Amino acid sequence: MTTDDGTDHGTAAATFTAIGDPGSVPAGVTVRDEWIPMPDGVRLHARIWAPSQSPTQPGEPIGPTPVLLEYLPYRLDDWTAPRDSERHPWYAQHGYASVRVDIRGTGSSDGFFDDEYSEQELRDGEAVIAWLAEQPWSTGAVGMFGISWGGFNALQLAARAPAALKAIVTVCSTDDRYDNDVHYVGGAVLGIDMAAWGATMFAFNSRPPRPEVVGADWVDRWRERLEANRPMTPVWLAHQERDDYWRHGSAAEDYDGIRAAVLAVGGWADPYRDAVLRLVANVDAPVKGIVGPWSHQYPDRGLAPGPSIGFLQETLRWWDRWLRGVDTGVEDDPALRAWINEGEAPAPYYAGRRGRWVGAEAWPSAATHERVLPLAALRGGDLGPVVVRSPQHTGVDAGRFFPFGNATDLPPDQRAEDGRSVTFDLPVGKAFDLLGNVLVRLSVTSDQPRATLTVRLCDVAPDGASTLVTRGVLNAAKRDGMDRDEPLVPGTPAELPVRLVSTGHRFEAGHRLRIAVSSSYWPWVWPHGTEATVTIDPAGSSVTLPTWTRSTDDGVAFGEPERSEPLVIERVAPAEPLPQRTVTHDVETGEWTLDVDPGYGGGRVYPDGLVFTEDARETYRIRSDDPTSARATSRWSIGLTKPEWAARLETASDITADAEAFHVVNTVRAWARDGGPDEPEVLVTERTFVDDVPRTSA
Repeated sequence: MTTDDGTDHGTAAATFTAIGDPGSVPAGVTVRDEWIPMPDGVRLHARIWAPSQSPTQPGEPIGPTPVLLEYLPYRLDDWTAPRDSERHPWYAQHGYASVRVDIRGTGSSDGFFDDEYSEQELRDGEAVIAWLAEQPWSTGAVGMFGISWGGFNALQLAARAPAALKAIVTVCSTDDRYDNDVHYVGGAVLGIDMAAWGATMFAFNSRPPRPEVVGADWVDRWRERLEANRPMTPVWLAHQERDDYWRHGSAAEDYDGIRAAVLAVGGWADPYRDAVLRLVANVDAPVKGIVGPWSHQYPDRGLAPGPSIGFLQETLRWWDRWLRGVDTGVEDDPALRAWINEGEAPAPYYAGRRGRWVGAEAWPSAATHERVLPLAALRGGDLGPVVVRSPQHTGVDAGRFFPFGNATDLPPDQRAEDGRSVTFDLPVGKAFDLLGNVLVRLSVTSDQPRATLTVRLCDVAPDGASTLVTRGVLNAAKRDGMDRDEPLVPGTPAELPVRLVSTGHRFEAGHRLRIAVSSSYWPWVWPHGTEATVTIDPAGSSVTLPTWTRSTDDGVAFGEPERSEPLVIERVAPAEPLPQRTVTHDVETGEWTLDVDPGYGGGRVYPDGLVFTEDARETYRIRSDDPTSARATSRWSIGLTKPEWAARLETASDITADAEAFHVVNTVRAWARDGGPDEPEVLVTERTFVDDVPRTSA
């Protein structure tokens, strides 16, 4: 095959052209699709954007270049194509071959997907890196970047230290797959994303390969993929302690194994932000961190909350230093550049946050002072015990676990949640900044062996409005380690160290800093099978505040965002649009229902004529007096249609639990039209999976 750069790629190349409008590819950049062979014969589908001329001397031919890799399961042919078009061509314009690869069994890649971050995925990733380094158009130096999944496996592959991998940029990712991902939080089941993300990946992995890529037998290939596809939620629920399943792929297990230079990036509205601080503190290889006000997004995309930064330029400095050996000054940057939010009225959406950038020369920083206060002091010296027994629907105003910049993602006013919790208030006489992790140590007794406490830190304005700043969760059975199952002894005092997720926030004079403690937090935390009454001893409890003591301007600044012109797609509005997020209460039954549109992008039409439809709904139900009434459901409907073929699928996922086990039901149905609009639609598969998973510590 000869692609648009005039190169004959032989049998390794795919026999199709890249999706998109040729006009969307910048001048001086070529794009081609290739198969990357794995050692076992499976081929991974790759798209390569490459420079066709020198970025500094237009018109001059360019020799071998360093290579950048993004490695994902999200379908380069359609689902990530708009986002891919913003950054891969930009890197090619600046002298790098930028490569997007679909993981085995996803998109149009061969083989079958087995699990997230599996040994197979990482072995394939090492093979991809080696293949890229060996190509004649490559200098042999490879960098890897990605957000979320792509940031995860970039970090995981860096921990395996393949020789060609010289640097990574990991965005909104984690070094701890157990306690800082979508499955567990503080050792408790993360109900909202254990359910929702498992259902999402079950639906995503049920999509077909593209006929233009794999050929005429695409329906048979799809059927084989569907037969191999398994819901992952039961697997995740079967590992309720931090065992070897979670240690695999957790870079925190061996920071010393990382040899590539690491630029770690996160946002205060993203749940993975702690990983940035841990990486800066623990990695011995060259490492820098940036934490802004952002949600779960690349920080150049203009999505809420802003402000955005010139992120691609910042990464180019990183690549040029570690892949080309150019002194770009990155080593002189502060170890951590962090945004400190100013206090604002609570809202589920901020287009931009007010605040400022600060720079820490190291992390932990000498500019951070730990201020320790007994909780009794926050209650005016009241030393009496405090009883916590929250209604089960506490948490309905928690907001989304993964904010993506949608209109209802962030937590609303917390006054109702505060009223369902026990609160401790500290009047703020003089403004101060927090930067880092708040630690709340609770001295408690419980009437049940199983209990989970959620601690929220709120900024309460003079008018009473309560803005959620950060929060933390601890399953009491994990108080001495996430690999443990040590139930409480009813009536016996225990200390629970609840570490809140890191924050950068300014408390203004006249406000109150509020610590709110609840014994339930649905649907973030799946409740135990029995309801506990927990008694807190404020005199034996404390809060440690990481106060940032430097008020001068640290000179941290970033350029304005740059990106390539994105792929032009047409958005398709749903026929009957529903609210993004609703909370309803059945007064008669006491049931509370949270109904959510995850808002991943909806329907769209691509330049190649593909009509992609996507409809999803997540529902979480619980009665205020019954922890075993918790129920999480997810429904997906996905369609891919072109004149010459069509595919659609429906999935449903449902989780309930009693005191002994989780009960998980997943169904999938899929149909295909192989031919023009007059061809009949045929059922490809219809399957139901029923799993009962015994409860251990969660």
